Amino acid sequence: MCDRCSGVMRPADPERVRAILFDYDADPGRFLANVQAVAQYGLAGDVHQAVAERAVEEAGGLALDLGCGEGRLVRELCKRGVSVIAYDLSATMLAAVRGDRVRGDATRLPFRDRSFGAVAALYMLYHLADPRAAIAESYRVLQPEGLFAACAPSRYNDPELAMALPPASPSTFDAENGPQLVADSFDEIEVQCWDAALVHLPDRPALALYLRGRGLSEAEIADAVDCIATPLTLTKRGALVYGRKAA
Repeated sequence: MCDRCSGVMRPADPERVRAILFDYDADPGRFLANVQAVAQYGLAGDVHQAVAERAVEEAGGLALDLGCGEGRLVRELCKRGVSVIAYDLSATMLAAVRGDRVRGDATRLPFRDRSFGAVAALYMLYHLADPRAAIAESYRVLQPEGLFAACAPSRYNDPELAMALPPASPSTFDAENGPQLVADSFDEIEVQCWDAALVHLPDRPALALYLRGRGLSEAEIADAVDCIATPLTLTKRGALVYGRKAA
């Protein structure tokens, strides 16, 4: 048995807060593997559809998708007739998105105050050393009563893979610290958490694809696939945080 196979969940180190590596231009295949794994093996939809529906119901006008990635939320908004600007630091990601696109830093938005009815920052604030700057910028560019949405996994996500993944530690924005970071800027917040079996990996190739999406090297993936039995159902944990700007 290899040294990864103890199956024990390693405790989080509260002193080690880190920004998650931004690798979308250096290793776009890693992100695409993650997208493919979730699409093929996910047991439920992600947050994008819910955020798009909420934006339609509660926020008018133009929307801004910070860290738009390959454009999943952009597509959901467009399907609902919402005009949206896709914004990302990665030129590789922006190249895959149709419509209005802007490349830039989320902590210094090139937009006027009160420009948007809704701003989303889904699965991206943990890439920033200080996400508070991006959250404050989102507040600035929102119209009164505008809607902000951000989400991130828990630091205790995927416990079934604890023997293969790096030890749990806080990121700069995760399900545990994210709500307070949003509350520091916004007048009202709402938190929706998830903790459920949401991904089922039927075989070794599925596990390998999923681990590629989590950033493991080929050697680490080979080691883990030899250690971890499939089929395997993963517990996904995280939080979606809505912020509301006062009138």
